[in-house]
Amino acid sequence: MLLKFETKLAIIQDSNIILFIFAQAKIKIIMKILYYIYQICIALPILLVLTILTAIVTIIGSLLGGAHIWGYYPGKIWSQLICLFLLIPVKVRGREKLHGRTSYIFVPNHQGSFDIFLIYGFLGRNFKWMMKKSLRKIPFVGKACESAGHIFVDRSGPKKVLETIRQAKDSLKDGVSLVVFPEGARSFTGHMGYFKKGAFQLADDLQLAVVPVTIDGSFEILPRTGKWIHRHRMILTIHDPIPPKGQGADNIKATMAEAYTAVESALPDKFKGMVKNEDQDL
Repeated sequence: MLLKFETKLAIIQDSNIILFIFAQAKIKIIMKILYYIYQICIALPILLVLTILTAIVTIIGSLLGGAHIWGYYPGKIWSQLICLFLLIPVKVRGREKLHGRTSYIFVPNHQGSFDIFLIYGFLGRNFKWMMKKSLRKIPFVGKACESAGHIFVDRSGPKKVLETIRQAKDSLKDGVSLVVFPEGARSFTGHMGYFKKGAFQLADDLQLAVVPVTIDGSFEILPRTGKWIHRHRMILTIHDPIPPKGQGADNIKATMAEAYTAVESALPDKFKGMVKNEDQDL
């Protein structure tokens, strides 16, 4: 009799566990649906208006002679509001490693579109972006970036490349830094591609420290091939600055290798290891 009772009790317990698992799965599905509805009906319309207003404020402020302020702070607030309205939690590690009013060249991995909001909103440094020239064509945003003094990379010829380098050098003054995605393209898998040497060459020329930065979580929010935003925590890890160890090809090679290792070290195991990205060769 006791054995039968224990058997029935075990069956009831197993049934309760199964019901609990199904209930949890249903709750997750319902929460996802509610989040998609919230995105479409509330968050995205508000953020579209905020984007246009931020672009207008940046353009006007920069034209009035305040690109140092208006080229950074409106974009910073805009990025923070995007994360806030989309209910995306953010964690920053290592900001204390940076010295005040020191120019750096930051080299983050490029997991996805939300990398922009994470760095702009939470890096905590006044900086200029180095970005693809195709971004200049985005309505409002392209003109705002141009007015703010962000640097569009033009590889159409040697003269254009030299002009890009000159503009980058001119921007690195009064504690303003530069952010460059050394992969040059967003990941398709969440893994890192290889690093191009442009940012490291510039750091070598100017004898500036390179700061590796790891972005984690952006890929889960909006993968490159994704169409919907998923709620997920983003983590920004700022590593120790890498000062120049001499000047020339050996310094560039050593800095690239050290930066790559540092960036990869803060990624979860599932994203460690280089995966070739065909877009990097374009």
